[in-house]
Amino acid sequence: MNTDKIYAEQLANEYAPKDTSKVVALRKLDAKAKLPATIFTYTFGIITALITGVGMCLSMKVIGSGTTFTFILGIIIGIIGLVGMGINYPLYNLPKTNFAWLMFNNKE
Repeated sequence: MNTDKIYAEQLANEYAPKDTSKVVALRKLDAKAKLPATIFTYTFGIITALITGVGMCLSMKVIGSGTTFTFILGIIIGIIGLVGMGINYPLYNLPKTNFAWLMFNNKE
């Protein structure tokens, strides 16, 4: 009989509304604030890596006509892609906007 009561209390505690602490709310807010920057970083990184690959293919005469013009164009496109990959990390680490004021207005 005592084990049934303990089991019932455990089930009731599992489905009871939980009091979220401010730390949990701050973690959720932090994840929500960082998500757009993370999505942008991955997208920008993939695009610039593809641009670099196109430049490499043009300069190694894998695609294109194999003329001197496509070789030079491939080098220029490759450098543009490398510069894009180089600025991706500093763009991600720009100073973040302070979202702490949302903590006190958060109704979730």
